[in-house]
Amino acid sequence: MTELRQRPPSQAPQSSQPSQPSQPSEPSQPSKPSSKPISISALAKREDTSISVLDICRVLVFLVLASCTLSYFITKESAVWNMKRPAFTRFEAWRSWVSGPQQHTDASLRAYDGSDPTLPILLALNGTIYDVSAGRRHYGPGGSYHFFAGADASRAFVTSCFQTDITPDMRGVETMFLPLDDPEIDALYTKRELKILRQKEARSAKEEVRKALKHWVDFFEGSRKYFKVGTVKREKGWENRGEPPELCESAQKQRKPRPRPEGK
Repeated sequence: MTELRQRPPSQAPQSSQPSQPSQPSEPSQPSKPSSKPISISALAKREDTSISVLDICRVLVFLVLASCTLSYFITKESAVWNMKRPAFTRFEAWRSWVSGPQQHTDASLRAYDGSDPTLPILLALNGTIYDVSAGRRHYGPGGSYHFFAGADASRAFVTSCFQTDITPDMRGVETMFLPLDDPEIDALYTKRELKILRQKEARSAKEEVRKALKHWVDFFEGSRKYFKVGTVKREKGWENRGEPPELCESAQKQRKPRPRPEGK
């Protein structure tokens, strides 16, 4: 019996070329130091010409202070060139927004004339109440407009009679805009012409009163310094009760004579 010889396991052929070991990479060359060192004078010059954040802040602060000083010197009252301060930055505005609309009678309004430093200074115009606490030096005690504080002085706003017309009663104010009667000049008109002329004068006088009052209403409504806080509470028909006030002497003197008719 033929003997069976066990064949040795096949081996993978080996390359005739022996494997080369991997060559390590050369280390990177260190950067060469500058051949010209910086001199002390160059460093000092670089330090002198550089601008830091602190330097910029100093310049800005100086410019702001210089502008405020110049503004106060020129305007005599404002450090910001009379620029209007936004309403939301004022305590009085926040107080009025939080407290909501107020209602006062003419009697209760008198307590807000600035005599009590713990209360705001209020004034009323045409039934609307405004907080003028921001103008305390004008509307507070000793101020040039103190007579307006704690009252509705609509009549005085038109007539400028601040001693006698601190009242909301506007009856008869239009008389200050009517011309004076003069029998000699009136005789130059026919009865019909004089009647039509007087009707026209009455309409014009009422319009002048409306415009004069509206001027001040627009002033307070458009102000960022003063704020509308409420209304004056009055009984219905109050404006027709009692005797109408007499036209003050100052307003009476403003009246002018009626012009002569053309051609006469």
